[in-house]
Amino acid sequence: MTAVSWISRCLDITWRHRALAFGAVLLGTLVLLALAAPWLFPGDPHDMVGAPALAPGGDPAFLLGTDLLGRDVAAGLVWGARVSLFVGLASAALAIVIGSVVGVLAGYARGWTYTLLMRLCELFQTIPHFLFAIFIVAILGATVRNITLAIGLTFWPAIARLVRAQTLLLREMDFVRVAPSMGVSDLRIILTHLLPNAMPPVIANASILAAIAILSESGLSFLGLGDPNSVSWGGMIGAGREAIRTAWYLTIIPGAAVLVAVLSLNLIGDGLIGALDPRSRA
Repeated sequence: MTAVSWISRCLDITWRHRALAFGAVLLGTLVLLALAAPWLFPGDPHDMVGAPALAPGGDPAFLLGTDLLGRDVAAGLVWGARVSLFVGLASAALAIVIGSVVGVLAGYARGWTYTLLMRLCELFQTIPHFLFAIFIVAILGATVRNITLAIGLTFWPAIARLVRAQTLLLREMDFVRVAPSMGVSDLRIILTHLLPNAMPPVIANASILAAIAILSESGLSFLGLGDPNSVSWGGMIGAGREAIRTAWYLTIIPGAAVLVAVLSLNLIGDGLIGALDPRSRA
């Protein structure tokens, strides 16, 4: 496929699935703001730079106001995007890697390997996801890396079951059944025949998984289990709940940021599901 045809295909998909385009624009805007945080707000977002509890618009230097300690809400919002988006996307990627490996091995293997992997998957699914994440963070410590690990470890079983189902279907197809007779190794069958063909539904659900991960990170930070050395949207919401009656913007503004991020990822997920559906290409 040439570059021109690839671009034409992308534009066609974008035009036919406008939710995908709108979600990509929203998410791209958040990502650009997160990347530009050191230039937009070069100082430490934890610094107390103004009078406490300034309402939005009350001071031209602080368009979104200040929190109860005099920290710039806009700076916290932009720097918090880096943490919240990183945790959401990285934990979703971790869950996809673990789930894809477990799922394709369980779907391709037989006997005790299949039984062991499926029992392991069922064991993780019986544990409430959010409580399991709280347990891991409480044991390992509240850092961005540990929060990402905790969320990734809670969501991989869903990906594993999805990949296993796809692998079971692919395993019975002719191009996979005849591969061993042609001298193709099991590892090559998994890497070149099964995983690439099992990925479309996983890719379509990856953005939705990232949205759930952002909500989970926000929930952990809201409960005080976020990284104290980093600013996140959930931490800002948790800090502002003490003044919800007098300084409502301290919870509404970061809450709106979480809403926009989750909405954009859900729109991307819905658009990808439609774009990767063979019936939509007819």
